[in-house]
Amino acid sequence: MLYKFMKSILLLLLFVVGGGVFLYGQNIYKTELKEDVGANAWRILKKSYDQAKREKADYFLVEMNTFGGAVNYADSIRTLLLNSDIKTIVYVNNNAASAGTLIALASDYIFMHSGASLGAASVVNQNGEIMPEKYQSYMRGLMRATAEAKGRDPKMAEAFVDPSISIPKLKEDGKILTFTASEAVKANLAKAEVKTQEEIFHTLEMSAPSVQRYEKTWVDNIIALLVNPMVSGLLIMGIIGGIYFELQTPGIGFALGVALVAATLFFAPLYLQGLADHWEIALFIVGVILLALEVFVIPGFGIAGVLGIIFVLCGLAFSMLANDYFDFKVSQPGLLMNSFLIVIGAMVLSIILMVIFGKNILNTSAFKRLVLADEQRADSGYTSSVPKVDLLNKEGVSRTVLRPAGKIEVEGVWYDAVALDGFIDAGESVYVEKHENYNLFVRKLSDKPEGLNPLKEA
Repeated sequence: MLYKFMKSILLLLLFVVGGGVFLYGQNIYKTELKEDVGANAWRILKKSYDQAKREKADYFLVEMNTFGGAVNYADSIRTLLLNSDIKTIVYVNNNAASAGTLIALASDYIFMHSGASLGAASVVNQNGEIMPEKYQSYMRGLMRATAEAKGRDPKMAEAFVDPSISIPKLKEDGKILTFTASEAVKANLAKAEVKTQEEIFHTLEMSAPSVQRYEKTWVDNIIALLVNPMVSGLLIMGIIGGIYFELQTPGIGFALGVALVAATLFFAPLYLQGLADHWEIALFIVGVILLALEVFVIPGFGIAGVLGIIFVLCGLAFSMLANDYFDFKVSQPGLLMNSFLIVIGAMVLSIILMVIFGKNILNTSAFKRLVLADEQRADSGYTSSVPKVDLLNKEGVSRTVLRPAGKIEVEGVWYDAVALDGFIDAGESVYVEKHENYNLFVRKLSDKPEGLNPLKEA
């Protein structure tokens, strides 16, 4: 009797110490996927998972309500769940369509809320049109491989993409497979149909689990806002508009500051999301440099200007979508064209607004507060140099390229000068035609009229 009593006590202790640890004190880390599967969703899921590992969570729970999204980001999330050291749960709280189905299949346990649906994973473009077979084939392969990795029926997973797959008891021939919650449970795809989160814990035989939840920070919200295509378009307008007004009012710095802030707000969140790469940002910067060279250095408008426009346009558009250099197959179909439409549309709208309101903006009282508008008149005590009355009609040589400003030499002395012809190369013979506000204005000597008498300064 004593032996049996001691044995019972020992078994009880083993249950409390061993089995009790299994039943009690489970640490659950929860996050949400309630948006289109894209760069922001991937970043939040990755941050959540990293935090779950730091908290030594036993389960990583994803509450899902999505109609799908970009396949490349869905594949990244799928890979994260497949390689997870933590038990993973996907709780479909209403929808797990398309890319959402792929992610759900990668989890250890699928639970579905009453009334939820899962399936319809064919690859479509932005207009909902079915993409060509090469896209469907790739998606079928992902679905099969994911199902096999988690011990699920690969044929069933393939039927979510391919209507030609025949599963008589589950779907009609020629139709893409989509499950309700009860159908997914009957097909042994979902663990259970539940109405609350607590039912998930009860089904997995957890008692009083500790649930931690990932809370989005203000940085997460700002990044999500800035990567919105509409906001990106407005930032592009700020970049183009800032550069334009800087060229119209050189030296003020404010318009250039606006362009730099807009560029930072455009590229920074895209870089953090993994969309904008170094080469795409460099492409944009090179484009701006080429445009500056075309305006300030190279006369006329030629190759540098055209290449500058192309580089700026491509740098902005490529930064808005995932790509492997110039391979855009990893991106969602149709996004490349949409990116170019957003960039071109923003540029065209910027030009239209600048043509209509450009001069009015420069003359507004608010804008004038940001620039130096007061004249520094000589009668108020302002002087800049000694008047050059004796230099009128004097001949000299351009010592630098005048585009139109530069340096000339007259009688062994160098002066600042402005070319009235717009462009004079270094080493050209010039003559002084006039001066205003202590600035010399010159023309090529070959353009000097014959018999020209010295002019008197007004």
